[in-house]
Amino acid sequence: MSDVGQFVEPTSAPGATVVGILQSAITIGEALEATAQATGNKPVDQSDAAAIRAAEVRATGSAVIIPGGLAASAQSAANYNAAMLRDEDKVKLSAVLTGATAKLSSDKVVTRADAEGVSSAERRNNPNFTAHPGGVAASLTAAARLNENVNG
Repeated sequence: MSDVGQFVEPTSAPGATVVGILQSAITIGEALEATAQATGNKPVDQSDAAAIRAAEVRATGSAVIIPGGLAASAQSAANYNAAMLRDEDKVKLSAVLTGATAKLSSDKVVTRADAEGVSSAERRNNPNFTAHPGGVAASLTAAARLNENVNG
């Protein structure tokens, strides 16, 4: 006799506790890394640099720009890119944001207020006053929504 295709009713021991799947909340560093994966080939511009700076400030709790940190690297990349004519010569988001969690001196779970602050910085520094689809603000906004569902 073969057991292929046999249905077995799950049972639990008396007094056992059934534990659901736990999803951890997403941090700012993780959301920045998601940006690197989603739109990593996009050249860094001033709006990206501003959004990354706002994200770093919110993650670390300090308005001091850390030399060699994410915000400093993003600003350097944006300045460099402004002088380049061809996109293939420009520094891409992936170069700045890959490994973002490890590059932050501290990190925190993304909140709606964090996402709104980063989105505002990105829009203010864009000549069209918009955020990039799939960019830094979009990633933090998506993370904040997911976190609300995890905590809600």
